[in-house]
Amino acid sequence: MYRILMVFLLAFQLTNSQTTFTLSGYITSEGEPISYANVYLETTSYGTTTDANGYYEIKNIPSETYTIIASMAGYITQYKTIKIEDNSTINFNLETESLDEVVVTGTRTFKRKTNSAVIVNILNSESLNTLQACNLSEGLKFQPGLRVETDCQTCNYTQLRINGLGGGYSQILINGRPIFSPLTGLYGLEQIPVNMIERIETIRGGGSSLYGSSAIGGVVNVITKVPKTNNFDISYTYQNINGKTDDHIISGNATVVSKSKNAGVSLFINNRNREFYDHNDDNFSELTTLKNTALGANFFFLPSENQKLEASFSKLNEYRYGGEMVDQPAYLAQQAEERTHDVIMGSLDYQLNFNNDNSSLITYFGAQQTDRDHYTGIFPDDETEIDTHISNPPYGTSKTVTLQGGIQLNHRLNNFLKGTNVLTIGTEYLVDDVLDIINSYNYKIDQTTKNLGTFFQSDWEITPKLNLLSGFRVDSNNLVDHLIFSPRFSLLYKTESNVQLRATWSTGFRAPQAFDTDLHIAFTGGGISRISLDDDLTQERSNSFSTSINYDKSSEKFIAGFTLEGFYTKLDDAFYLNPIGEDEFGQRFEKQNGDAAVVQGITIEVRANYNKKVQLETGFTIQKSEFNTAVETIEGLNPRREFLRTPNHYGFTSLSFMPSDRFDSNLNYVYTGDMLIAHFAGAPEQLVNEYKTTPSFHEFSWKSSYRFNLKNLDTSLEVFGGIKNIFNAYQNDFDTGKNRDSNYVYGPGMPRTFFVGLRILSI
Repeated sequence: MYRILMVFLLAFQLTNSQTTFTLSGYITSEGEPISYANVYLETTSYGTTTDANGYYEIKNIPSETYTIIASMAGYITQYKTIKIEDNSTINFNLETESLDEVVVTGTRTFKRKTNSAVIVNILNSESLNTLQACNLSEGLKFQPGLRVETDCQTCNYTQLRINGLGGGYSQILINGRPIFSPLTGLYGLEQIPVNMIERIETIRGGGSSLYGSSAIGGVVNVITKVPKTNNFDISYTYQNINGKTDDHIISGNATVVSKSKNAGVSLFINNRNREFYDHNDDNFSELTTLKNTALGANFFFLPSENQKLEASFSKLNEYRYGGEMVDQPAYLAQQAEERTHDVIMGSLDYQLNFNNDNSSLITYFGAQQTDRDHYTGIFPDDETEIDTHISNPPYGTSKTVTLQGGIQLNHRLNNFLKGTNVLTIGTEYLVDDVLDIINSYNYKIDQTTKNLGTFFQSDWEITPKLNLLSGFRVDSNNLVDHLIFSPRFSLLYKTESNVQLRATWSTGFRAPQAFDTDLHIAFTGGGISRISLDDDLTQERSNSFSTSINYDKSSEKFIAGFTLEGFYTKLDDAFYLNPIGEDEFGQRFEKQNGDAAVVQGITIEVRANYNKKVQLETGFTIQKSEFNTAVETIEGLNPRREFLRTPNHYGFTSLSFMPSDRFDSNLNYVYTGDMLIAHFAGAPEQLVNEYKTTPSFHEFSWKSSYRFNLKNLDTSLEVFGGIKNIFNAYQNDFDTGKNRDSNYVYGPGMPRTFFVGLRILSI
């Protein structure tokens, strides 16, 4: 017994005499200390928080290899691995996240969100994954003030609305370049997969008129995946639509960066295969069959410390078919739309920094080409017409080419009237050529748009609290017989109490041309409807005003904020579609200039994050869109002032739970208010042309995922599943049969959809 006791005491003494060490350092962000930041050694009980100077110290650490984690609400968590063999010093420089990310869209220069005089909202790839968005269209509805709608029951083309203005009023950019042509805009929102996207930057309202024509409602800048570190990510998703339809999605990403970090490439590929979906069991689809493949790459190369070369390339190929669900050629179906798209997009940017990084010169080029083969037709009843139809079915071809090149010079004045001022001047040239032909319908759109734009901007930080962003753009457009001058002014004031006040006034224009929805041929009354341009159509001008208050507050574990924005846009010579009768093929509409129109309302955003465990994001818009003078959109019925397909209330909420690094869950909600919509006769249940007010919709969705870390393989295995549109909030009065009004469609884009998936990614 005595010997056992002596052995125990000796072991206890040896254990307590084990050498331990101290780990210390500072945690900062952009040179400023971060107090109350958490610092701890992963899978141990060793940890502490930083003091008022950002200093931390952890004592009595045994010699071993550890992963050190530094985190703080509002900042991106950092990980460092070190073997403790002596007293060590490890410093961290944390990058800010969500509430103060670096953006480029608002000013065409890199700037933090809280210092930008224009509100820029961000949706990053992590959020898109959490929301289980499959493409750009599904992701954009989770941005404040934005709404995505499906506008055709047969082909399912989608349209983006910002602040109550339709798709033709908003500009979609790919890596800052306006290469989304009018034809590409019809189906492009669904053709861009989320694994192609690094983040989406959105500007609401005319504060974005720096980008020229069609940027009245706002700008959406899709920034594709950029190479940062060596990694890979492969996933498979199976979706079942309301127990009827299978949908398979396979995606993959890989990134390679050189050891010297001066070159890298990011690759992506995505394949989707979806079957028909028929909601009302009439053997005519409400969701098209889809076969979509997208692939591409992003490159960067740093020839020297002050030079950067970036290039991107994407190829999208899609087949879609909607209408009668039969296994035979489209022209033999009772009603059908068939589309085969082949899209190529690319860009090349070169940046040179000089003058001690106070100046930079950027040259850029972007291009897009879309080739489309398509069929749009109804099988006739008359025998003579049947012979004509079979001998000359209404197949067509489309081709669009978009080219843009430009040069931009930025120069920082560090002592400009006791402040700093970044001056930007540039010029760019855009050519967009659209050719769309269906010989059987004597239909032809042959439109070439050429626009030379010159812009100047002053981003003047008068004091650390006051910023004035001013500038103008001058455009020479071949469809307008004079130069168009568009000024812009934005003011930002930051108070001591985390409050930011903003005000913006800007002007913009839309050229008298065919935009995305104008190129869509719809089915109505047993025929087709087409849109042409009035010979006297002139440009549409806008005046936009907005004011906002923004508040954000962070503490050790909690960060929250809100934004309240009011907006007002007046359109002079506003475009509208006037019915001009019928011909042998069906109804005809003409785009004409009306009187003025006004869009006004408020948008509120609320955001909160508790200890990176619970996160809330919400946005809600109340607005009204009306013509000053009522316009006729259905022949024979009283003119209406209201914009069609434009609800006065809409919004979203996203609530995420992240109790651990391995498990997360998201519950989201999309609200679409009632709206006025046109409904044309033709289907058996619809005997007259009329206006209808739709019901409102409450769309709830849920996703959960769990991740298994396979450390020996430096790989994670993630399983996920959930339900989109849990309560099946979906239109229940679709037209039936071949003579249906294909534009009579509203509400959520998909019915209840169950999904499961598997994801393998590097760690």
